[in-house]
Amino acid sequence: MRTYFDKLLNPAEQQKQLPLIYPLLIALFSGAVFSFALAPYYYWWLAILSPALLYACLRKRTAKQAFAIGWSYGIGLWFVGAFWLYTSIHVYGDTNSFLSVLMIAIMALVMGLFTAVQTWLYRRFFPETPLTFAPLWVLFEWSKTWVFTGFPWLFAGYAFTERYLDSYAPLFGVFGVSFAVIILACALVEILNRKVFWIVPAAVLLLGAWGASQLTFVEQKAEKPLSVSLIQGNIPQDLKWLTEYQTKTLMIYAQLSRTEWGRDLIVWPESSIPLFQTDIEPFLDAMNAQAKKTGTAWVTGIPYWDLPESKREGQPMYYNSIMATGDESEGLYKKQRLVPFGEYIPLSGLLSWVLPALQNDPSMSGFSRGASDQKPLSVKHHDLGAAICYEVAYPNLTRRNAQQSDFLVTVSNDAWFTGTAGPLQHLQMVQMRAKENGRWFIRATNTGVTAFIDHHGHIVKQAPMDKEAVLRGDLPAMQGETLYMRLSDWPILAFSLLLLIMGWIYRPRKVDVSFKSRR
Repeated sequence: MRTYFDKLLNPAEQQKQLPLIYPLLIALFSGAVFSFALAPYYYWWLAILSPALLYACLRKRTAKQAFAIGWSYGIGLWFVGAFWLYTSIHVYGDTNSFLSVLMIAIMALVMGLFTAVQTWLYRRFFPETPLTFAPLWVLFEWSKTWVFTGFPWLFAGYAFTERYLDSYAPLFGVFGVSFAVIILACALVEILNRKVFWIVPAAVLLLGAWGASQLTFVEQKAEKPLSVSLIQGNIPQDLKWLTEYQTKTLMIYAQLSRTEWGRDLIVWPESSIPLFQTDIEPFLDAMNAQAKKTGTAWVTGIPYWDLPESKREGQPMYYNSIMATGDESEGLYKKQRLVPFGEYIPLSGLLSWVLPALQNDPSMSGFSRGASDQKPLSVKHHDLGAAICYEVAYPNLTRRNAQQSDFLVTVSNDAWFTGTAGPLQHLQMVQMRAKENGRWFIRATNTGVTAFIDHHGHIVKQAPMDKEAVLRGDLPAMQGETLYMRLSDWPILAFSLLLLIMGWIYRPRKVDVSFKSRR
């Protein structure tokens, strides 16, 4: 008896398909292994094999079967790929193991519906070809950046950060890289199915990646590099917001910064000051005076209580923010995207019994969203485009903040996910944002990964994780715009939509007939 894969790939076996349970299990496994293509494992070839298996499993299946197969893939993808949430829910959320796993399973069931709808549309309305499967994949990755506020994780393009296909990033962003990855994955299946002409478009994509790598969009400004020090305090998450630990937190960051005054810029991570600015004005005044005295700019994460806005709105308006002060520096950036379960609790009143320990954490409730038209931070005559923590996962948001900037800065607190793949996957996204926008990224974190990332997306220097550390670097300011910075995701989205329209118009009539006959 032939193997199931032979049946998947051989058109002669169209009428001899094995029971649905086989593609369901293969899809579940394929989705589950996808995350190992990303940091910290870097088995990039799995980002090709995983969608290739899904593509093969959908061959000659009905739309209803495709929905089930896609859902199975999505469940495996999100349950394994986002299992790093377990640490924040169980360890820091004080939720028992069973409920923690159950919550991740529910999340996987919900997020898996993205792939389920994607595969249903693919088999219901379009011909079986990489030129319809890949565009749908890209459009559904993009939808994860905005549907229900978005959960933009586990994109295929991230597997090629600092690898060959990433040269498409300055042109078309991470979705352009994902498009190339999925076309190559599907082409592999078609070639194994003896449709050898797919070698040509695969070769064109690879040759195009080489050509894209030869393009130059940005250049270094003719001025001295900015000397920067990043401070990593390594404050445990379970102590961070305790009243009795707040003074110690400030002392740790102040002590680590003592040797750094006199450099151009010192950066503290997200909420490194665990108090509102209204509660700690003497400390802020002292730090500002020290910074001005030594000719240093100081950028720090801090929860910010906007008093004038609170009066206008008739309620407290709190923001997770980055503040720039000190010598020749000013600005305040208010976070625009808040992460559910990592920063606030959706439906907190209904879920208070599930996550009891998080109800009194100031970082988990009450924050408002910042405006979308905020100015960059001004530091030493440089403009710094800012992003706080989870925001760097949103390509277009980071692109908007990067416009008219010389550098990009992000502050984060990944202590929620210590010991998991989450912080390293988060860093991988920062690398892709640097590549897309052609800017150096300054990344200061509480527990890691604190790093300097150049405009090519390469990690130039990083601090050890889960340790107190000071990371120093001299960074050149960049000027110019990548194609992605100018046009955003619209070129790859429009191209994907065009392919789908053409696929729908020119689909074989027998596809529609086969569906009618199976209903």
